Amino acid sequence: MKKPKYWSLAKKTLSKKDKVIKKIIATHSGSLVSRSDPFFSLCRSIIGQQISVQSADSVWKKFSHKAKKIIPKNILKLSKSQLSSCGLSRQKIEYLKILAKKFVDKSIDIKKLKKMDDEEAIKYLSEVKGIGRWTAEMFLFFNQLRPDIYPVQDIGLLKAISKNYKTAYPPPQKKIEELKKLWSPYATVATWYMWRSIDPVPVKY
Repeated sequence: MKKPKYWSLAKKTLSKKDKVIKKIIATHSGSLVSRSDPFFSLCRSIIGQQISVQSADSVWKKFSHKAKKIIPKNILKLSKSQLSSCGLSRQKIEYLKILAKKFVDKSIDIKKLKKMDDEEAIKYLSEVKGIGRWTAEMFLFFNQLRPDIYPVQDIGLLKAISKNYKTAYPPPQKKIEELKKLWSPYATVATWYMWRSIDPVPVKY
């Protein structure tokens, strides 16, 4: 588990720029950490699509138990009915199988991301069926520890913005854009603290 090198500087910078974030930072310890396991992170992100954190955790526990170890060949060995019994939809089973095959035949190369900016990396990852913008952003956020990821499709982030900035839900587009400018180049860190403000347990992918 590694912590981002920019974390301390980001906290200081955001605290100077934003009084709301400053309060949240002061009351929450810890930091974002990376598991440095790309396949694990992508599986976790796919399972987390369009469901609550609690539901995703429940499915993930069953999935981890069935797979024993989250590696591509183990996922390929599991039958559709075994995966379905974890609470996975037919679509997500297909996505996980496709992802596992791509890791086995090396048709997805995570090392290539190093040379790409955020948008290029999102586009590259989104070429894999089952990986959309949100899933790609979660990967760049949690696995690659990129500093300026701002996942505006994320329900948790939108709820936290509404709560902390006393605005409507979903927040107006103007507010979302205003915060992007305010938090840049550390939107990842601001987002992590936004999540912490509504859920005491840090989110991990």
